[in-house]
Amino acid sequence: MKFILHTILFLGFLYLLVCVILFFLQEKLLFYPEKLSSDHKFSFLTSFEEINLHPDSSTTINALLFKHPDPKGVILYFHGNAGSLQSWGAEGEYLSRFKYDVLMVDYREYGKSRGAVSEQNIYKDAQYVYDYLKKAYTEEEIIVFGRSLGTGIATFVASQNSPGKLILESPYYSMRAVAQDRFPWLPIRLLLRYPLLTYTFIDKVRCPICIFHGTQDEVIPYQFGWQLKKLLKKEDRFITVQGGHHNDLGQFYEYEKALTLFLL
Repeated sequence: MKFILHTILFLGFLYLLVCVILFFLQEKLLFYPEKLSSDHKFSFLTSFEEINLHPDSSTTINALLFKHPDPKGVILYFHGNAGSLQSWGAEGEYLSRFKYDVLMVDYREYGKSRGAVSEQNIYKDAQYVYDYLKKAYTEEEIIVFGRSLGTGIATFVASQNSPGKLILESPYYSMRAVAQDRFPWLPIRLLLRYPLLTYTFIDKVRCPICIFHGTQDEVIPYQFGWQLKKLLKKEDRFITVQGGHHNDLGQFYEYEKALTLFLL
């Protein structure tokens, strides 16, 4: 009897320990930033400008603006949860081929960006960057693009403003739903400080939306993108990339074709 009681107590302790670790270390589980020194020099083939924005006195948001000689507008790009602008810059070069300027930002504690990290601060910074773009472009000329982690942030921005279009690549219904699927035995609703509830934002987006998701996505399973489809407007598009994984959609013809048409 004592053995059974001790076993139950030990398992209960382990369960509580896992909950505590998840609560206090979830930034390390969710974010995988590459930090860069303040004197790091970016190098890309496409013409670009490095910009430092300051939403408040203790925060620096480092950004890269890839310039097209005759832009149709600008793409505001929110990247995924790993790396920095050093690695994500290739996406900016790729998107500039569609005759747009491309502004990419590093979140706090990514690359050269600095500041206290929280979900609300992420949203605040995203809105600040959008307002910065409004000084040089009309809202109709701004296309908001989110990739993976960045899809929830991009959807929030689009829901609070009136951009020309919204593009989501490998999105999630909510980060809470993804975490609950991955850890079904944990009280995620109580523990997660970054629920990133995309579904609460997307039905407030007035501009055209285009979503891409691969059927073999191993990071954010296809089902979590598909759940957003029922919230789309009639004119919005959901592109299923058969056989597509999380990081290879750009290699598929249907992705490039649909993206080209949507960016016309």
